[in-house]
Amino acid sequence: MIQGKWDLFYLGLAQYISSASKDPSTKVGAVLVAENNSVLSTGWNGFPSSMEDRDEWWNDREAKLDRVVHAELNCLLYANRKILPEGTCLFTWPLLPCHKCAVIMLQAGVRRFVAPEPTKAQVERWGSSFAKTRQYLMECNSELVEYAVH
Repeated sequence: MIQGKWDLFYLGLAQYISSASKDPSTKVGAVLVAENNSVLSTGWNGFPSSMEDRDEWWNDREAKLDRVVHAELNCLLYANRKILPEGTCLFTWPLLPCHKCAVIMLQAGVRRFVAPEPTKAQVERWGSSFAKTRQYLMECNSELVEYAVH
């Protein structure tokens, strides 16, 4: 187990990594370290790497919070990114991924999404999230295919 001076070293590294964040209010950094003291991954809070870093989104709290991937999750996703091959597609049933899952999948490297078209009841319940999902996929030049299967 990492202790003492190494704890402080990796905390300092996380602090340095946080400086890469473009968030004007809260910059967060994360570091994953193996038991043998090797760095596995780093991450900071930010939009999916395929999404533009628009100042108006960073300065609009709701737009920012909807799009941002937390540093800890980015760190984990960067560590696991080697697993997903180019062209990975996400299929979901019985509905589209919510906007928060969409930004996570985008950050993990997914660029094609396939789901059934939402029912009227689903749109009434989750319509605003679905609209954000569609918007974020478009912003990241990702493909969304919706099938009329209900």
